Amino acid sequence: MNRLWLGIGSILALAAIGAYFWLRQAPPQLPAPAPVAQPPAVAPAEPAIKHPLEAPTGVTKLPPLDQADEFVKRRITELLGAKAVRTFLQMENFVRRVVATVDNLARPLAPPSTWPIHATPGRFTVETGSDGSVIGAKNAARYAPFVALVESIDTKRAVALYQELYPLLQQVYEGLGYPGKYFNDRLVAVIDLLLAAPEPADAPGVELPEIRGPNKPARPWILYRYSDPALERLSSGQKILLRVGRENEKRLKAKLAEFRKLIAREKASR
Repeated sequence: MNRLWLGIGSILALAAIGAYFWLRQAPPQLPAPAPVAQPPAVAPAEPAIKHPLEAPTGVTKLPPLDQADEFVKRRITELLGAKAVRTFLQMENFVRRVVATVDNLARPLAPPSTWPIHATPGRFTVETGSDGSVIGAKNAARYAPFVALVESIDTKRAVALYQELYPLLQQVYEGLGYPGKYFNDRLVAVIDLLLAAPEPADAPGVELPEIRGPNKPARPWILYRYSDPALERLSSGQKILLRVGRENEKRLKAKLAEFRKLIAREKASR
């Protein structure tokens, strides 16, 4: 019996010694290779120009930008008439004003000092509504002459003039800090933003911010803001449309839609 246990013990000892040396010499187990990360799907690149503008039918030699005021004034007077130009438009640096204003209409602020049109005569008025001050109904009458002028413009002739002056507009736009960007694309995007402006059934509520200190503004009515935070967050162009009154807003949008239809050709895919 002792011999039996001795034999078994010898076998176990030899097995243990063999296992020890095998474990010491066995190569270490390498971790499983990590899965190769697949590169994220790349969205198709935006086209450099979304809405290419047709070239004008007649080739016009444009003056240099810094000498273009008289040329531009002459062309616009042919379209609108001398009285309308005197009454409504600010012709000095007109091209620069148009580009800056178009760009700013999609932003929170569009300073009137850069507008290509004169400020509307009269002052902004309010009325007392059920929940406070609202935009006064008389304000719409202040904007009526300008809206009537816009409606009277021959849209096709206006687009033809836009195409003629486009190289100047593009030059100014790139000079504003948009090298390689296309001004007509920006114009179409801004028009789309204006067309999306809300059309409240009732006059929007407005309020004056609290004015502290002894110095009071000479024209406090220019500080009115919309009581509804959602309206106050709109772009400057959308807020202007709200201010002119619902019917005037609809009439201006109709003209904008006509103009957009003629300048917003989609670039053909290849």
